[in-house]
Amino acid sequence: MSERVDHIWKMKKVKQAVALLILRLCLLANIAGLSHGALQVGFYRGKCGIADVEMIVAGVVTARFIRDPTVVAALIRLQFHDCFVNGCDASILIDATNSEKTAIPNLTIRGYDIIDEAKAAVEGFCPGVVSCADLIAIAARDAVFLGGGGRYEVQTGRRDGLVSLAQSVSISIPGPSASIPQTMAVFANKGLNLTDMVLLMGGHSVGVAHCSIFKDRLYNFRSTGRPDPTMDSFLANKLRARCPLDTTTTAANNTVDLDQNPFQIPFLDNSYYRQLMLNRGVLEIDQELALHPLTRATVMSIANALDFPIQFGAAMVKMGAIEVLTGMQGEIRRFCTATNWPPFT
Repeated sequence: MSERVDHIWKMKKVKQAVALLILRLCLLANIAGLSHGALQVGFYRGKCGIADVEMIVAGVVTARFIRDPTVVAALIRLQFHDCFVNGCDASILIDATNSEKTAIPNLTIRGYDIIDEAKAAVEGFCPGVVSCADLIAIAARDAVFLGGGGRYEVQTGRRDGLVSLAQSVSISIPGPSASIPQTMAVFANKGLNLTDMVLLMGGHSVGVAHCSIFKDRLYNFRSTGRPDPTMDSFLANKLRARCPLDTTTTAANNTVDLDQNPFQIPFLDNSYYRQLMLNRGVLEIDQELALHPLTRATVMSIANALDFPIQFGAAMVKMGAIEVLTGMQGEIRRFCTATNWPPFT
């Protein structure tokens, strides 16, 4: 009898594994076959001689990752901040007095030099062919893969924007203390639903935050003179040791990992969501995902999902299609930091 029960149990596990494999293959097929307007997988195939544009970019990103693994979070954040402000058009890369790059939410953005290096590399093979907007998308995909996420097919065919204004940034990027309804409204305005929003917040699993961004949760939450009662007390004590109240100390601007899993290094997986369910979110906006009735069930589902890398990849593809310029719109910049003619001022 026990052998029969054991056999039935094993067959059940095999069926579950097969079902999961089929689901993963279907989702991968959907991501690979998805087309947003004029964007397509393999847009540059045959357009750069014998050179493989995506392999060139992967080489640049991988070399940088070996020296500095934090580029994973930097490149994911770079694409997010580009796409959410007037679409995925590389407007964040433009150097000018009042460009997006100068806006307060973008002052801590990194990865610009990686895109510049990738641009120089592809220009050596096929000048004036590959857009800076596509380089951001390809580099972000490679970063996701290097950070432990799945490798999804990236769609290309974007062109570069001609306008970059600092004042467009603050109204388009939700702040670290934004409410769930406010954040949902920002994402909905970009054609992204609640699940997309919660999935894309998973980029925080490899991110860090400066103490100044969340210190109010440790000492004076919402002007109460007390810490945020929703934060796990052990985490609060740990963060207070890392982020002292005295702003004159050099430690006042320390950084902490946004995924507070004590048993692993930052990795692009769903550990971040499990930490939120334990009230171990660092940013208020992160913790609210697990507390708010509109998002709690989604956080729980993703925290227990076996296919998080595939789900995250699909959300990145969808984000990468926000308000893109294609065809004859925009331009292909010679240098990512400036429009071709007239130069942006």
